[in-house]
Amino acid sequence: PYFIAPIFSLILALLLWQLYPSLYSTSYFKWGILFFLCVSGLNVYGTLLAGWSSNSKYALLGSLRAIAQTISYEVSMALVLLFPLFLVGSFSFFEVGESQESIWLSFLMLPISFIWFVTCVAETNRAPFDFAEGESELVSGFNIEYGSAGFALIFLAEYANILVMSLFSSILFFGGSYMFFFESDIMFMLKILFFAFLFIWVRGSYPRFR
Repeated sequence: PYFIAPIFSLILALLLWQLYPSLYSTSYFKWGILFFLCVSGLNVYGTLLAGWSSNSKYALLGSLRAIAQTISYEVSMALVLLFPLFLVGSFSFFEVGESQESIWLSFLMLPISFIWFVTCVAETNRAPFDFAEGESELVSGFNIEYGSAGFALIFLAEYANILVMSLFSSILFFGGSYMFFFESDIMFMLKILFFAFLFIWVRGSYPRFR
């Protein structure tokens, strides 16, 4: 289990990218948002497996804190997703993006889009929600016993999740490739990079002081 946990976490992070080809295809995945919720909910098992198999009290405490945080914000994420789902009437990312051809959902539900971004920051264990990696009291959290390739895989999974959350944020609330009746893949990429920049900006602006 100690060696499987980092691989399992990375596989889950990369599995969400399987939804990307269906975002602009007429043969889109009809239940994409439901698939996204199911796969993101499995992340707790990789964290729990990493903390438990490390045979360290610091790693175990860090994994328990990470699981408590992830499960808590999974609830808020599901509740936030209800708003665009009810408005569009579909579980498909493709149809949600298509519905924003004239106006972004973020203009219609600005507070909801802000709550979504905060939830994404918490789900990806970014500051100031990085309680799972509290250096001052847990050394390094659930990944303290990992080094070399295992450590690299854990953080590859973490940063892959940041990119995929940036991708879905731009589709759900900011029109995806649409920009007021104008469609461009370059605009879509710029939106994803902007959200990824926000994750880093929050980290640099609001560090956790103890």
